[in-house]
Amino acid sequence: MTGLLRLSGGRRLRSPLGSSTRPTTARVREAVMNMLAPRLQGASWLDLCSGSGVMGCEAIERGVGRVLAVEKDPKTASICRFNLELIAGGVSPTPSFEVIRQDVVSWLKGGRPEGLHPFQMAYLDPPYGSELYEPALQALLEGNWIANQGLVFCEYTHKRNLTPSKQWSVVDQRRYGSTGLLLLSPPKHYLVDTDSTLQQTDPSA
Repeated sequence: MTGLLRLSGGRRLRSPLGSSTRPTTARVREAVMNMLAPRLQGASWLDLCSGSGVMGCEAIERGVGRVLAVEKDPKTASICRFNLELIAGGVSPTPSFEVIRQDVVSWLKGGRPEGLHPFQMAYLDPPYGSELYEPALQALLEGNWIANQGLVFCEYTHKRNLTPSKQWSVVDQRRYGSTGLLLLSPPKHYLVDTDSTLQQTDPSA
């Protein structure tokens, strides 16, 4: 059985039932997409611990050209694939997408496949109580998964003090209710954006 999610544009998606999967709230999804709006057209999106795939679907609706989602739970990965196919099928030109059913850290440590270009954007949203943030971020760097001027979003509970290694540059940090967002870029590559949506903000705003 599945529940239902609604995209910002109104389309309905399938959502896994139960407490093991926690969909990103509509408020956070809209905030992320608004921040990234100038960069989304034709971009590549890496969705780590993708769950229902709602973030990838939001990105597709806004012009992303390629989505790769990683989700280890078989049933949830199947729902993710269904949702991405549904949304991609309504967009022209049709974006490419792929769902990898595997543990996210193990998959990242396997290295970026030959011919697969680094991603311009990545969204990391593991279970809030997990210890996946640090190893996943390290694997992203070691595997050169992120483009030189790429961006990585980490979603986490505001009760957690999420501090990335000094290898990452912190671009922005925000809070939306009980959800924290940390926006990172690879070291020494991020060029300061004049768009105010990507400037440092009050995390409690």
